[in-house]
Amino acid sequence: MARDYLKKAMLTAQTDAPEVHDTVKTILAEIEAGGDAKALEYAAKFDRFDGNVLMTQDEIDAAIALVPEKLKADIRFAHNNVRHFAEAQKATMTDVQTEIVPGVIAGQKAIPVDAAGCYVPGGRYSHIASAIMTVTTAKVAGCRHIIACSPPKLDEGVAPAVVYAAHICGADSILAMGGVQGVAAMRYGLFGLPRANILVGPGNQFVAEAKRILYGEVGIDMIAGPTDSLVLADSSADPLVVATDLVSQAEHGYNSPVWLVTDDRALAQRVMALVPELIADLPDLNRENAAAAWRDYAEVIVCSDREEMAACSDEYAPEHLTVQAEDLEWWLDRLTCYGSLFLGEETTVSYGDKATGTNHVLPTSGAASYTGGLSVHKYMKIVTWQRATREGSKPIALATARISRVEGMEGHARAADVRLAKYFPDEEFDLRAEG
Repeated sequence: MARDYLKKAMLTAQTDAPEVHDTVKTILAEIEAGGDAKALEYAAKFDRFDGNVLMTQDEIDAAIALVPEKLKADIRFAHNNVRHFAEAQKATMTDVQTEIVPGVIAGQKAIPVDAAGCYVPGGRYSHIASAIMTVTTAKVAGCRHIIACSPPKLDEGVAPAVVYAAHICGADSILAMGGVQGVAAMRYGLFGLPRANILVGPGNQFVAEAKRILYGEVGIDMIAGPTDSLVLADSSADPLVVATDLVSQAEHGYNSPVWLVTDDRALAQRVMALVPELIADLPDLNRENAAAAWRDYAEVIVCSDREEMAACSDEYAPEHLTVQAEDLEWWLDRLTCYGSLFLGEETTVSYGDKATGTNHVLPTSGAASYTGGLSVHKYMKIVTWQRATREGSKPIALATARISRVEGMEGHARAADVRLAKYFPDEEFDLRAEG
């Protein structure tokens, strides 16, 4: 049976409009050339904030004092979970060495980058959880300097809860600056900060484009588009729970796709009836976002069986993938393309977004087909090393010399020749190229 689209997306999310690229490229170039003064000029224009951009300890302490104790406890709870999971991830990265041939040893080391720039969105919503996700993983990785950067609000600066989260998670500096100018300040080492070696964290299309342009001269977590979520549900699923989960992710933004894939037509129809009711019950801004996302980007797909459902999901490669179906182990073994997987009704994307411990900075727009999300590993460089005895180097040198000459790379060959001549002066070797 062919897939039956009960609802088809009217639009496709675009994150690389030419005008965005050109605007961001100009801002980056001007800030790189103009330094602190040009960054402050753009901050005044876009952030409309005239306070101190690099927060002092007194300012950090004052912001923290504004955070209610109950919220502090929730932030600490989430931080502990993220740190615990990041520490478990780091434990999988070990320095190794092995003897390739007798006398030749090769190894690898995992070395954290020196400075990490963590962008924390602060537009429609103050993303407390993004501060936790990005700063904590950088701290566990062992980065020597961590910068948290977040857009300031006109009268209060960076949201106090974001300041508290960044502070307890290990940020060494907190920058009250948003958008491209904030990304540029971290990358170019403005305001006395070290130059960031990696830029991480979600952001709007301008932040995403800045990271895309800078990628190569600096590391990034990923090139991200609008957040997306897919739910796989069979007849055992609760339509209200499925519909609620879809709406919860649609509220991210007007262009945030949500998809339902099922083999039960009755379930699909019930969910489609419930979603508008749930959207209508949201607060104004959330309702506006969710309504547009559902209207223009959402899809509801009926498949013939669970194998076709899984194949459909893998083709979409969603950022968030929820399974509300029987035989969860089958789904865990079968599914291959997702940023983060949520198995069973008892968990939800919202848990992962805020407090479970797995990271919420994840690949979007199908990128989960080739990469995972932010983790402690993103901040680590896997480097290799080698050493050899003179006797052990002999077969390596012989193979190197002959392969190099076949390739036409005589200089490479002679780097091997000189060692053979020095270490084994009484021996003759056939170093001619063949082939």
